[in-house]
Amino acid sequence: MSTSEALEGQVCSEGDHASDRSVGATAVGFKRLLGERWSCRAYLPDQVPDDVIAEMFVVAQRTASWCNTQPWQVYLTKGEGTRRFAASLTDHAKIHDQVSDLGMPAGYQGVYKERRRGAGYALYASLEIAREDRAAREAQRLKNFEFFGAPHVAVITTDRDQGVYGAVDCGGYVANLINAASSLGVATIPQAAIAMHSDHVREYLAIPADRLVVCAVSFGYADTAHPVNQFRTTRVDADDAVVVVDR
Repeated sequence: MSTSEALEGQVCSEGDHASDRSVGATAVGFKRLLGERWSCRAYLPDQVPDDVIAEMFVVAQRTASWCNTQPWQVYLTKGEGTRRFAASLTDHAKIHDQVSDLGMPAGYQGVYKERRRGAGYALYASLEIAREDRAAREAQRLKNFEFFGAPHVAVITTDRDQGVYGAVDCGGYVANLINAASSLGVATIPQAAIAMHSDHVREYLAIPADRLVVCAVSFGYADTAHPVNQFRTTRVDADDAVVVVDR
């Protein structure tokens, strides 16, 4: 082998190792990003700069979708627009029954009930709200419709004709949006509660009839001193969620 061939091989080998290190660092960074993200339920009043918001949505737009249909369409509020929407939605939720564009869960059984209950207990414990304190629990429920004080809310809608698969694609979009926000230092909380009053959301935001309200993502900068932001939910081991078929 000539010296030039040997050097070329060495450069390629070093390049491969550098590439491996880069991929490894990226994987570790992604894992840390997912591990450190949490749902924020108390925010500072500061607006998120327009360029940061734009970057969040540019990244989320890369979400994969069935046949590349990209069925999501977002209604985004800022400034007084957020506060007026929150006031209107809260007033509505106080006196109206739920009306959802998407089907509600039929129920929570077994481990799903346990996980849901565990998250609820942790939330109320962080706020020292007793189980029998119905007034405090109702006040906390209504904070959903105030977007927990977040300065922005993104209402995620899907194309009605794409049915459940359009909603599934929107779920992927929401996951990427909240992780993109986290990478930029922006706190988030995905909220199905907003979609539980789809009729009012549709009317207020003038959402056309061919769109379905999936959920909302409230976001801003976290009030890290607030007790509600001190608790974290847990995840089961991956082995409990993955069935391997090898024969």
